Amino acid sequence: MVGKGSARVRREVGTDDPVLAGVSEDELLAGIFPLLQGGSSVLVGPGDDTALVQAPSGSVLATTDAMVRGRDWLDEWSSGEDVGAKCVAQNVADIAAMGGVATGLLVTLVADPQTPVAWVRAMTRGLAEAAAELGVPVLGGDLSSAPAGTLVVSVTALGDLEGREPVLRSGAREGDVVAVAGSLGRSGAGLLLLQREEAARAPDLVADHRRPRPPVEQGPLAARAGATAMLDLSDGLGRDARRVAAASRVCLALSGELLREDVAALAPAVGEEAARSCVLTGGEEHSLLACFPAGVTLPQGWRPVGRVQAGEGVTVDGEPLVGGGWDHFAG
Repeated sequence: MVGKGSARVRREVGTDDPVLAGVSEDELLAGIFPLLQGGSSVLVGPGDDTALVQAPSGSVLATTDAMVRGRDWLDEWSSGEDVGAKCVAQNVADIAAMGGVATGLLVTLVADPQTPVAWVRAMTRGLAEAAAELGVPVLGGDLSSAPAGTLVVSVTALGDLEGREPVLRSGAREGDVVAVAGSLGRSGAGLLLLQREEAARAPDLVADHRRPRPPVEQGPLAARAGATAMLDLSDGLGRDARRVAAASRVCLALSGELLREDVAALAPAVGEEAARSCVLTGGEEHSLLACFPAGVTLPQGWRPVGRVQAGEGVTVDGEPLVGGGWDHFAG
């Protein structure tokens, strides 16, 4: 997330750079539809009033996320391709966090008519490439004009549980192992470097902030292995772990020793204290956090970071972890 109070920066539009006001909706769609790929689960794709998608298990997972320029990204830090790719990542991660497999995406663009057509095509390319990499078809969506300066991209993801029960936030039990699949703090460190104007210190961290790559294949693996609770880390390890703790009425006790390597990996780029903050509170990682019954062999790709105990909230080495993480309204 860009953060509360971030300024919006707009690129100048040259005379040879067409904007949305200069093309019709049909012309725009004709230019971006060829960038989108279908899939075997899609019976009717973009072009009709509604897409038709198979639901093999008889139930459908559905989730949505929106990105707003000036709040979720800055044009000076992220390209259109970056925005499209991140929209896919955050939605597909939510499906994976329920133990599901994404089966389709619906995309909505709300834009100032002076938005360059080139930016829309770039966003579509980034979205289409990320969707293809994850094997998720784009089903269609909606376009709308908006007041000057407004630019919003929203994605709704559909998913299938393949006959499994959903893994909820409310199933963690005392004695469970708390585990993570994916990285911790890299996106937060990348954002911090951008804010410090030090992106050149660690381009790989900045790339992870611009285009997170959630381990979505790990969601179904965790479900099959008996995960009792799961969610994706969109707002920071501490804040999201508290959501599991609150829903399950337990305490998630994290271990500083088990997080030590995550902190050490970031420290050369951002400093020791900032690295610890990124690991515990950095958002937009979209890795997966899950709880597993004691004695269960964790699936390959998962690593322990703590235990579930009686109590409430989240602790690190016995000390309560409060605050931190991203909140859309409180900051």
